[in-house]
Amino acid sequence: MEWGDVRIFLAVLRKGSFGEAARSLGVSHPTVGRRIKALEAEAQQALFRRTRDGLVLTDAGDRVLALAEAVENSALAMERRLAGNHERLEGILRISSAEWFANYVLAPVLCELTRRHPAIVPEVIASYRLLNLSRRDADIAFRIVPFTEPDIVQRRLMSIPYALYGSPETAHIAQHNPAAVGLILMNTAQSHFSDVAWLLDRFPLSRRVFTSTSRAVQAQMCQRGMGIAVLPRPIGDAIAGLQSIPMPESPPSKDIWVGYHSDLRHMDRLRVMLDIADAMLADPATSATRT
Repeated sequence: MEWGDVRIFLAVLRKGSFGEAARSLGVSHPTVGRRIKALEAEAQQALFRRTRDGLVLTDAGDRVLALAEAVENSALAMERRLAGNHERLEGILRISSAEWFANYVLAPVLCELTRRHPAIVPEVIASYRLLNLSRRDADIAFRIVPFTEPDIVQRRLMSIPYALYGSPETAHIAQHNPAAVGLILMNTAQSHFSDVAWLLDRFPLSRRVFTSTSRAVQAQMCQRGMGIAVLPRPIGDAIAGLQSIPMPESPPSKDIWVGYHSDLRHMDRLRVMLDIADAMLADPATSATRT
């Protein structure tokens, strides 16, 4: 079984159909179907069976799954090692972060990176989804939670302060008639965030009027007078028409963690970005203990 066939086999398993697997790999639907049929012909038995929920492994497919994943891990490790030893300051650098962090915090770092090294092309994947660094979904990631995957080099980069924001009108309502103001929150999947608990605790009689995973969308709703929201200060302070609302106690701040796979520790374009990020963003105590 060739590595290309392993990739297609695993993509079909993970996506549940030939079409979705083809889209994820950037190949045609017939190519995926043809390669799977060739694999099954060589194995002389079916590897997948069709169900209402999509394609699933047969017993034969299940028996080779662990071997296929081992081949994938070896191929990806080789790819990371080769990328990590790339000495030229050029090429794509895949960066994962939340959209608000890329827009309002990381943007100056990326501009400085390309100014100093114009052959490096930053590719920002702006999403709350925690990408898999072992599979090279991204080369480097910035998160508000520490990394738990094995073989990840990580450290706390900085702390982001948060504040309560609203339009001038909603800010006035929040201070003089708190029960009448609407609350703009993260959606259900992020309802465990500390800023959500902080806001609900301080405005227990106020009703939820809007939820979103996007801090930028929350800020826009605030600006339009829909309600109040806890926002990272880099967003709230930058948007005209928003004002911070004084509170006896500020919302909890959040740490930003930066991480990359240990195989990429010698990748020069990653190292120069980290140097710039440290110089422009890192808390002094963090910079002093950089590893």
